[in-house]
Amino acid sequence: MVINVYSLSIMFSVFFLLLVIELVRKNKLQERYCLLWILMSIILLVLASTPVIIETVSAWLDIKNPPSLLFLFGLGYLILYNLATTVTVSKQSERITRLTQEIALLRQKITDMNSK
Repeated sequence: MVINVYSLSIMFSVFFLLLVIELVRKNKLQERYCLLWILMSIILLVLASTPVIIETVSAWLDIKNPPSLLFLFGLGYLILYNLATTVTVSKQSERITRLTQEIALLRQKITDMNSK
């Protein structure tokens, strides 16, 4: 068996897909987050298993080494996912700050009521 970049990509995609499914099964990854990872691994699996698609798209984009398109796709996906995650973390941080302030105000009200 010849191991090339396509074979490695297929093995990685299958391994990654199984890993994501296992993390969801063990409740370590929420379903809403796993859908994008599953989609990415399936797309990578399809691209890796059909080199004709990669070679055609690489020719369109003038990429000299067609397997580099797999890595370009993965890098682009990770950048977009990182941006989406950063937006989510920013929103959560604002919500946590607001909730902390509301709790402090409620505690202050309770303290004021008990001191009267």
